[in-house]
Amino acid sequence: MIVFSFKDFDRGQGQDFAEWESEKILAALCKKLAGISQLTVPQVLNQRIIKLYSKVKFPPNTKFTHPKHVADDVVWASMHIQRKECVIGYFESNIFQIVFLDKDHEFWISKKKNT
Repeated sequence: MIVFSFKDFDRGQGQDFAEWESEKILAALCKKLAGISQLTVPQVLNQRIIKLYSKVKFPPNTKFTHPKHVADDVVWASMHIQRKECVIGYFESNIFQIVFLDKDHEFWISKKKNT
């Protein structure tokens, strides 16, 4: 089963819990984490609930900077909460280390599709 950790949570980038609560997305995050915690890492990856990014040091087009307290060689991953809101982090075995709350999808900026 997957366990979630906030030990590497970066309070200086993205949003904090209070902002997500005021935007009415914190409860959706908690509900999603509770559901995912019943699954295994292979299940969430195969179902694309959590998406691993390629093995690059950090996204090439981002509004975030790599936190000094996170190792350079982690494989970053994201999980969409509702629409564009994402939780960004990485896996250490079955532990998903949550690093950023990204309500505006600015961690890995890509061109909009179908617009």
